[in-house]
Amino acid sequence: MRRIKSLNLEVHIADELLVKVGRPEIEFLKERVTRAERKRIRLCAHKDVADKLHEMFIGLSKETFIRPHKHLDKAESLHVIEGLADAVFFDDAGNITEVIELGDYASGRQFYYRVAEPTYHTLVLHSDFLIFHESTQGPFVRSQTMYAPWSPSEGDIDAIDIYRVRLGKAVDEFLAKSQ
Repeated sequence: MRRIKSLNLEVHIADELLVKVGRPEIEFLKERVTRAERKRIRLCAHKDVADKLHEMFIGLSKETFIRPHKHLDKAESLHVIEGLADAVFFDDAGNITEVIELGDYASGRQFYYRVAEPTYHTLVLHSDFLIFHESTQGPFVRSQTMYAPWSPSEGDIDAIDIYRVRLGKAVDEFLAKSQ
């Protein structure tokens, strides 16, 4: 295992001059994601929140709730390494505008997307784990992330369960109409 510095249960930094990521680091993410309270974990290739480029290897479990959000003044790209998910994009009122069925290259699904405009989005997992590489501009400024007012907050478990069911049905309907 390469040198990894843990900031907390969710955030780890590759503590090397030359960052390399392979199977051991991906297994590290999969093993640790179940211990994290929010069921998400990241291995940062960048060293500091002030860096101009943020590259992260992120692990989510099927239990993870990613509240729909958008980023102001920054682009974001996502490249799937392992797992299946739908990337769901919304207008400001919460209507689905796009669904990208994601998987790794071998899955035959789309394995990459980049969003450059402030657009609400979330992920709906279809596998036990989703491991992906994400890149975005730094520095990280929390106030540049806006959460969708029509979505439940992360701590509201009952509302999240209801929202997930409703979102799953809406995604299925959107995909059925798109085909």
